[in-house]
Amino acid sequence: MARTFIGIGSNQGDRLAIISRAIRALGAVPGVQVAQMATIIETAPVGGPPQTPYLNTAIEVSTTLTPRELLAALQRIECELGRVPSPERWGPRPIDLDILLYGDDVVNEPDLQIPHPRLHERQFVLEPMVQLACDAVHPVLHQTVGMLLASLESPEGSCSA
Repeated sequence: MARTFIGIGSNQGDRLAIISRAIRALGAVPGVQVAQMATIIETAPVGGPPQTPYLNTAIEVSTTLTPRELLAALQRIECELGRVPSPERWGPRPIDLDILLYGDDVVNEPDLQIPHPRLHERQFVLEPMVQLACDAVHPVLHQTVGMLLASLESPEGSCSA
């Protein structure tokens, strides 16, 4: 089973309920076991049009699914929870599910990039990941998520916290 991390965000509707439903739905996917979840944090939107704040978290899962199969499962869950495809990048959405890390795999396809291409730039992703696995290594940058968070000058960057 691959140790995988998934970022979760929501800024439309009952954000907390939608995140909860997404995690339950993911845990019900054959071949996926939810191991742990980070604290949910509220953050300002990054990029895109003016919009309301997000609730963000990350979860660690173990999976026998391939990265492509996992992406398909995440997209099905997003659709079931009301996400409608939009040409607007970084716009508001009821749910956003992103594969952050999938073991030590590196995938570079037009519609699937692992590790997530902006993982190392996003404090709202790194803070929850540090809670789950401060020592998880970014397979391209060869730094731990704790080191990546510390490089953003956050007080949460220490693995001893």
